[in-house]
Amino acid sequence: MVRGRSINLDALERIVLPADLIIAHNAGFDRPFCERLSHVFASKPWACSNEEVDWKGRGFEGTKLGYLINQAGFFHNGHRAVDDCFALLEVLLQPGLHELTPFAELYRASQRERVRIWAEYSPFDKKDVLKARGYRWSGGEGATPKAWWTEVDAELFDSEIKYLEAEIYNRSDVDLTSRRLTAVDRFKG
Repeated sequence: MVRGRSINLDALERIVLPADLIIAHNAGFDRPFCERLSHVFASKPWACSNEEVDWKGRGFEGTKLGYLINQAGFFHNGHRAVDDCFALLEVLLQPGLHELTPFAELYRASQRERVRIWAEYSPFDKKDVLKARGYRWSGGEGATPKAWWTEVDAELFDSEIKYLEAEIYNRSDVDLTSRRLTAVDRFKG
């Protein structure tokens, strides 16, 4: 379907330039791809509808786009970019039983400052504990440390450090690499 076709970058950039927020269902994958395609994506705030909406709390069984669409009662021609976008938008606008629509929840999440913490030199026997808490492994690509890492809301930073000191390092003088992130910084490759 795409063989012999190309993207008109001037038209794309005219569409993206005025955007206040870029939403992707897997922003960690999509953002680096988009930034390689055009510089206009690099300075934009991003939100991830897969990670930044509590779909389980909303009664959904999974976070895959197809599951969300089907469980919301919609059917679509999956894996077609425009169809996926319109279907996701319909799901994000469903009020459900919550005070906020998924879109409003996603927008609020995108406005929060986050902190990425790397649990450098954590004991090997604590890897399963870190994984169970939601930490992911970074192989040290680019300027990031080779370590288990997580992101927390900025107001939870101190309590996460206290957890690591007590449960992982068994000491209170750990000095860990951390980085504050906004929607402009998050989901970069």
